[in-house]
Amino acid sequence: MVGRLLFVHGAGGYVDDTELAQGLAEALRLDLVMPELSDSDMGYEAWAVPVRKLLDDAGPEDRVVAHSFGATIVVRVLAETMRAHPERATLLAMPDWSPQGWDVSKYALTGEPRTDLTLLHCRDDEVVPVSHLALNSAALPSATVIAYPSGGHQFDGVTETIVADIR
Repeated sequence: MVGRLLFVHGAGGYVDDTELAQGLAEALRLDLVMPELSDSDMGYEAWAVPVRKLLDDAGPEDRVVAHSFGATIVVRVLAETMRAHPERATLLAMPDWSPQGWDVSKYALTGEPRTDLTLLHCRDDEVVPVSHLALNSAALPSATVIAYPSGGHQFDGVTETIVADIR
């Protein structure tokens, strides 16, 4: 059985995240599954419903990677209930929605999932400041935390490094 890369893109980022998702899937030798989520309804449930389905269908060979706003949704869905799979998830450039971050309570973390998490961020991210990485790592103390010196919000040029870090 070939595993799948279950990739959840960022807000309005289906097109922008496709190159990153395809590069990761190819390097990991996984089939890419990347549902196109709403650009017009940014409500938690509008995104959580398809993400729940994606995670409920995850198998032992599948990997979960989520970017930016998509990472916010994935970590909250994972915190809702324990699933056998995925055993771990990688969250790229995840915003912090607490009062110390962007202060939008409807997206703030609701608890720490029992899933192993890896938080990745580029120090030169101009969309989600790298300071959000420290805030998220404090809220998710069991997560592995990695900051890259460059790559921006789209992790340009660091696909192979990401793959090595999440293998």
